Amino acid sequence: MKNTHRISATALAVAGLMVAAAANAQEVQTVKIAHAGPTSGGIAHIGKDTENGVRMAIDELNAQNLTIGGKKIKFEIVAEDDAGDPKQATAVAQKLCDMKVAGVVGHLQSGTTIPASSIYHGCGIPHITTAATNPDVTKPGYKTTYRLIANDNALGAALAIYAADALKLKNVAVIDDRTAYGQGLADVFKQTAKKKGLNVVASEFTTDKATDFMAILTNIRSKKPDAIFYGGLDSQSGPMLRQLEQLGLGNVKFFSGDGSCTEKLPELASKVAAVGNVTCATGGISVEKMAGGQEWKKRYDAKYPGQFQIYSPYSYDATMVLVDAMKRANSVDPKVYVPALAKTNYKGVTAQIQFTNKGELTQPAVTLNGYKNGVRTPLN
Repeated sequence: MKNTHRISATALAVAGLMVAAAANAQEVQTVKIAHAGPTSGGIAHIGKDTENGVRMAIDELNAQNLTIGGKKIKFEIVAEDDAGDPKQATAVAQKLCDMKVAGVVGHLQSGTTIPASSIYHGCGIPHITTAATNPDVTKPGYKTTYRLIANDNALGAALAIYAADALKLKNVAVIDDRTAYGQGLADVFKQTAKKKGLNVVASEFTTDKATDFMAILTNIRSKKPDAIFYGGLDSQSGPMLRQLEQLGLGNVKFFSGDGSCTEKLPELASKVAAVGNVTCATGGISVEKMAGGQEWKKRYDAKYPGQFQIYSPYSYDATMVLVDAMKRANSVDPKVYVPALAKTNYKGVTAQIQFTNKGELTQPAVTLNGYKNGVRTPLN
């Protein structure tokens, strides 16, 4: 009988431990943070870079064993490909709303971010774009929309001012890809260029899927520009630079925005000499000049060798900013933590991050870059 009692007591103790373990397991809450951007198509390398930044942040957050709202939190990425297409982007946004993700880092382009933002606003999910620069992204004033880089008003103006004041150019031609991003950036460049006394000798447009620009460039050649500005992405800038060489325009200065300002641009241009005449603007400072940026880049390269492009430090910070707001609100529920997001004052890799009441950075920075020996190099 004594042995039976001992066995029963042991069994009860084991059962109690199992119940306690089960209770502890139930206290772990999975929180989904989404990345939305083009991970297929011509700029998949840029989209994958931003996705990597989110993954890296989530791995580091999970290593912290955070507790929010009395529960242990496990973060999980939901990665969605919008293929750079506005219709697919809205479908992705609705899917993420239906999944009830806690927040979204994305989208990459202005043309995808603008329509997606109204869907996120409708379902109350915050999103932070780390790349879409058209000022119209934040124009509606949605409390769920935030931007982590400078917008086109800063980028386009900085390039035009540099062309006029630093390079003393006189005549420029402008080409855009007819997207919300490319056309918006080109318009700002053109307006500022005219104010600075530059002559805009040609205004042309193409599409974000084109690769043959010979007819446009031949027409521009007859206008004898000192520089060509292109509003669009590196998947078009690369072929355009090759064709400039073929037409004898390799010495003409070439300006573009952050969508062209990638590590991959020289490769896409087949490393032609014209790459050395590129000046491109990015919203923010170079990773080399970020506080802790070089150490961050070492960690990134160790996890994702050869994949760094441009936006991953910003998508990393965007993820951290979302979670910082959750921690301050002590809740992973967007309804509860979105007000805390608006009051962000977070020391990130990219900057000290604070937002205006429109969701813009309070102190956006712009970096002008060139390419020396095929390597993107900050000029300021």
